[in-house]
Amino acid sequence: MKMRGWTAGLLAGALAAACYAQAPAKKGQLNVQKQAWGKLPDGTPVELYTLSNANGMKVAITTYGGAVVSLTAPDRNGKYADVVLGMDSVDGYLKPVPYFGALIGRYGNRIGHAQFVLDGKTYHVPRNDGDNSLHGGDRGFDKRVWTAREAGGGLELTYVSKDGEEGYPGTLVTSVTYELTDDNALKITYHASTDKPTVVNLTNHSYFNLSGAGTGDVLKEVLELDADRYTPVDDTLIPTGQLLPVEGTPYDFRKATAIGAHSAEVPKLGGYDNNFVLNGEPGKLRKAGSLYDPASGRHMELETTEPGVQIYMSLGLDGSIKGIGGAYQKYGAVCLETQHFPDSPNHANFPSTVVRPGKDYHSETIYKFSVK
Repeated sequence: MKMRGWTAGLLAGALAAACYAQAPAKKGQLNVQKQAWGKLPDGTPVELYTLSNANGMKVAITTYGGAVVSLTAPDRNGKYADVVLGMDSVDGYLKPVPYFGALIGRYGNRIGHAQFVLDGKTYHVPRNDGDNSLHGGDRGFDKRVWTAREAGGGLELTYVSKDGEEGYPGTLVTSVTYELTDDNALKITYHASTDKPTVVNLTNHSYFNLSGAGTGDVLKEVLELDADRYTPVDDTLIPTGQLLPVEGTPYDFRKATAIGAHSAEVPKLGGYDNNFVLNGEPGKLRKAGSLYDPASGRHMELETTEPGVQIYMSLGLDGSIKGIGGAYQKYGAVCLETQHFPDSPNHANFPSTVVRPGKDYHSETIYKFSVK
């Protein structure tokens, strides 16, 4: 007999609770638990892996889209809560949901007019965001089943994107490793190699609410970014090509500022969906910023090798999607997507996203949690 939605949700919650009830790993040793997590309509099995460290912090990752389903972190009183938006079953991810926790590729963010020129040849990619291409096209990396294996101190996911998939040239072999350290840091390492010149921009699309998923908005959470400049956009959110100073604008987070302090001043959007140009040397791991929740005391520090970070305030949520923690509302979370700039293949002055045979793609991002 087919279970009603709420019954299936309770069952999924019970499975998650059982997984979380297991003893934490010993210091210096990561505990990895694997469980079946349903099937796709074509019968392809999907798995869920839960990593836990010596402190009891846990991150659950599904092989469908490589998505971070849940991530628990303690508040100043030691109480754990899930701080990312996610669905409680693979069926939830098969519905139209906005990339919750997913690995994004082959090209994260937007490509203007859904085309780009590489080595003199024009490539056309799917138009799935008005006239533009967004997050890899109709079936980007977020809608693929990744192959998982335990590797070293974490979980390695691998996906092979065939030549011509979603219009992109070259067969791209991509691996992403999630590591959960004893100092409560989630490290994501990306690697990709190709047999033909192509463009690559990988990121993770986790939605963070440090008070807890579904508990309310993030307007009072405090954001700080080491970014003196940002990339202004046109009416379709494609960069103009300029790199403008944040000083005197709603985009100035060089000093810790509540996310909602100036969000209403953002032209047309009424909130942030913008790329910030991070200071420092791209390719070198460095502190990029932080997010702090005064209510719970949870603090998340961001480090990355990427030249930019897209700040997105979950503008498309309206309460109609119910996930872990409840209904997800507008401004109910904020994404910190470390990446190269949007539409880089069409802007010669932006850091290049071209990857060639023999010159692999490599990127690292760390989300480190503490309390204040």
